[in-house]
Amino acid sequence: MEIGVGLPGHVTGVEERTLVTWARRAEERGFASLIASDRLAWSTPEPLITLAAAAGATERIRLVTSVLLAPLHTNPALFAKAAATLDRIAGAGRLHLGLAPGAREDDYRASHLEFSTRGRALDTLVERVTAIWREEEVGPAPVTPGGPPLWFGGASQATLRRIASHGTGWIAGTGGDIDAFITFATRLNSRWKEAGRQGRPRTRATAMFALGGHAHRSLARAVNDYYAFAGPDYVRTVIDSAAITADMIRATVTVHEAAGLDELVFVGNDTDPKQVDLLADILGDRLTSPNSTTRAPDRSH
Repeated sequence: MEIGVGLPGHVTGVEERTLVTWARRAEERGFASLIASDRLAWSTPEPLITLAAAAGATERIRLVTSVLLAPLHTNPALFAKAAATLDRIAGAGRLHLGLAPGAREDDYRASHLEFSTRGRALDTLVERVTAIWREEEVGPAPVTPGGPPLWFGGASQATLRRIASHGTGWIAGTGGDIDAFITFATRLNSRWKEAGRQGRPRTRATAMFALGGHAHRSLARAVNDYYAFAGPDYVRTVIDSAAITADMIRATVTVHEAAGLDELVFVGNDTDPKQVDLLADILGDRLTSPNSTTRAPDRSH
């Protein structure tokens, strides 16, 4: 199982240049991926621009949106061009696009878009964008053959269909329980085979973390702010599932690895770049060599 690190872009007051420092340090310490989240009606920095800055500051680490609110991108040609440009800046195989409809209605109100039709909008966007990349209708073409690999978030029948039709894999949500992960992953493997896909779908999950003397306070502040829309029960679930000690980090790794996860991403809740080093020191030789190169994605469909 590989291990990535998620940028603390959701934390209120984060400075954008700090995220570039996180990117450099994550690559230096051997993390497999760097993850950028997405919100519109929140202070979260725009993920494609954030990853473009990270691409210019790094050379090897994968760059992943987890997850991009794709239906907000209503011009497929423009989105295809933006993603292809980022793919070329990053280099073949580094950019992975995690996409989802999103669960927050305020993001759609701010865009003057219909929340109720976001699933259909995502399907239309994916169909159009992949056709543009395939037929090279709009330049520049992606440097990754077929375009950046697509990952999908969610736990619905539509998510299964999207992954089986267009995806490389599934991004599980934060705070989910392992039994639910295993159940959905099993269903996904069956759907993948039914679609005639070769190999198997990949899986990636996120876990919140904060370390150091102010870990619990940083975590509680960030999670309470960001997930307030979902209610106190969900906030408590996310906090309870987060890792704030070395033992909790190791236990989180062990549980997810035993479940068959391909990559676990620890998402920061304290903006201090020293958090990357604290996490890396705990993980030790579980991280990849800083001199290793990024593997090309499986695009067998």
